[in-house]
Amino acid sequence: MYKGKRICAIVTAGGAGQRMKASVPKQYMKIKGTPIIKKAVLAFENNEWVDSILITTSPEYADMCREILSDITKITAIVDGGKERQDSVANGLRELNLREAFDYVMIHDAARPYVTDEIICDSIIKAVETGAAVAAIPVKDTIRSGGMTLERENLNIIQTPQTFEKNIIMRAHEKAAGEKHYGSDDGGLVERLGLPVALSKGAYANIKITTPEDCPPMQRIGKGYDVHRLVAGRPLILGGIKIAHHMGLQGHSDADVLIHAVMDSLLGAAALGDIGSHFPDSDPQYKDISSCELLKKTRELLMVAGYAITNIDSTVIAQEPKLASHIDAMRSNLSEILGIDKDCISIKATTTEKLGFVGQEEGIAAESVCLITTIY
Repeated sequence: MYKGKRICAIVTAGGAGQRMKASVPKQYMKIKGTPIIKKAVLAFENNEWVDSILITTSPEYADMCREILSDITKITAIVDGGKERQDSVANGLRELNLREAFDYVMIHDAARPYVTDEIICDSIIKAVETGAAVAAIPVKDTIRSGGMTLERENLNIIQTPQTFEKNIIMRAHEKAAGEKHYGSDDGGLVERLGLPVALSKGAYANIKITTPEDCPPMQRIGKGYDVHRLVAGRPLILGGIKIAHHMGLQGHSDADVLIHAVMDSLLGAAALGDIGSHFPDSDPQYKDISSCELLKKTRELLMVAGYAITNIDSTVIAQEPKLASHIDAMRSNLSEILGIDKDCISIKATTTEKLGFVGQEEGIAAESVCLITTIY
């Protein structure tokens, strides 16, 4: 509570986030391992003046929402959102009004994960003083409209949270619904009542995640290692290139030890398990399959998880045959499969000076290190 007034927050999470072009709505994607929606909700959970939280989300993602927010103690309900954001807020207000008594309601977009305690507190203070307040920041850039340059000093970028006295925001939504009017935000609906809306403190960092460029890139490192026995009667395939040799590598697939090491490094960097978990040697569909096909599937797994490959550095450890003349072809092949520039792929070859199983030509090993970067 603030000055004896009960404060409730509605966090809207019903958007599809189509501009993000991700496999899930943007609010359920992660920033440094934490879902965007949870980062946003935690700010209200930890604020001393916010008494309860209600979430609106699409029915399709309601279970995911509950799971992600299962440890948030202030949540009183997770309800279905509507077709538009305004419909979702209206649903939230109706549900909140049925469930509990409140004096002021804060409305915040789940896709704004960088909201701070200071922003929340200032919004509450201004709303209790004036009846309605929206977070805002001054425009930095020059704005032109209809061939005219607008006075920058009079322009602000409106953000959330937006906080309103209960009766004001209920009236604003009832009027908008009755007139079938859709506004860009809740503050605009209140202004249609002829009431003033104060500006509370926003922040330039309090951005709304809308496109992939809005997400801070995160880099992850992966390491892979693989080894296969050399046997007679098998072709030797390394980096997807068939190499003339009197022995080849034994395995369920084509046993391309280099590509296997690369795959494990990529899967490891994205915390997606290992080769065996995705392409088990007990599965007949992978019998004698080209490892190039498995590498393509690995790339697809990374893309779905939201990662792009930055670079790969690999080493093949073999006493024989000599591989120097094949390195360029291997790099070109991996470049084409992974869709990254050839200059981003390093492949080296070394021996063990006839030491160990590699030196005795019993097998070939490979190591790989990669760097991947989040794309959303």
